[in-house]
Amino acid sequence: MKTRIAAMADLHTTQDSQGIFRSIFVDISRKADILLIAGDLTQDGLLEEAEILSEELSFCKIPVVGVLGNHDFSTNQQEEIKKILYQKMHILDNRPYIFKDIGIVGAKGFGGGFDKHLTEPYGEQILKQFVFEAINEAIKLEEALTKLETEKKIVILHYSPIRQTVVGESLEIYPMLGTNRLVQPIDDFGVTAVFHGHAHHGSPEGKTQKGIPVYNVSFPLLLKIQPQKPYKIIDI
Repeated sequence: MKTRIAAMADLHTTQDSQGIFRSIFVDISRKADILLIAGDLTQDGLLEEAEILSEELSFCKIPVVGVLGNHDFSTNQQEEIKKILYQKMHILDNRPYIFKDIGIVGAKGFGGGFDKHLTEPYGEQILKQFVFEAINEAIKLEEALTKLETEKKIVILHYSPIRQTVVGESLEIYPMLGTNRLVQPIDDFGVTAVFHGHAHHGSPEGKTQKGIPVYNVSFPLLLKIQPQKPYKIIDI
């Protein structure tokens, strides 16, 4: 039996967001079996924003699983944000989340660019740290995937693992939107599908070199494409 998965990202909840997502979560609850949220749950990484999102998620009557995004790290209170949201959703770490016959893993990811324009760990120490952060996020993802025994595997990221889904953004910021250092574990483990956000003006779909579908489910992007349904639903 297939499972209906809804996905979205980049909610950027502010202190004025109360009531904004309720009808969307109610709608998703009627149409899907589980909701995935691919980061940037808050606008400024404030605990008050996480509290508001937690209230909004009360209207979602299906399981919610997600990862944090770069905005959620803005005030270095990400652990407190996790504790607040954990009452209403499961924030992925290095342990998989199993839903029916599907294994779900995730990581925030990081930048670094794509293909021939991949940033290399050479030169200043701060640039090396930038690259190593992306490598570490890829390692986290790989380690999580090694723990999965399910045939169906879903990956949630905030940053994109492929160039295709950031097309539409300014070329100058591609290195800040993702890196295909994240794509090797996805291909190696034969993942079923990948969901990410972060690229608000990117493209909604792409594929890895091995043909694994990647979906950019950024709320601003989907709101522009399909304003009545700013989320993605697929059957797996």
